[in-house]
Amino acid sequence: MPCVIAHDSRDKAKQTLHLGPTFTGEVWADPVLTTEGINILNVMFTPGARTHWHTHEKGQMLTVTAGSGWVCDKGGKPQKLSVGDIVWCPAGTTHWHGADKGSYMVHTAATHGKMEWHDPVSDEEYNAAQ
Repeated sequence: MPCVIAHDSRDKAKQTLHLGPTFTGEVWADPVLTTEGINILNVMFTPGARTHWHTHEKGQMLTVTAGSGWVCDKGGKPQKLSVGDIVWCPAGTTHWHGADKGSYMVHTAATHGKMEWHDPVSDEEYNAAQ
């Protein structure tokens, strides 16, 4: 099987998505590539914005490209993210990620398999990251 190349991943035919009910705050995404069980998006979180708790069937890789933020496993301590950090969220790990209160965050998210969304991250849980 040949490699798949996403040339001009910001093609005008691909619209920026305003992500909604499974996020807290303003979150936008540019689709890069969807193929064979992998979905790749460039995601921009405004300050304080974050995902809800969620899991991935076969894992997720995040690469932070701008700003700063947080990632947290269920039951764990939030971990600071900065430009250049790469995160691997193993299959079935319940987690959240999002921007710092004082910064936006952009990351490339490569999701493997299906996603399952859970409850919102409470303000108390998010504030523990600060």
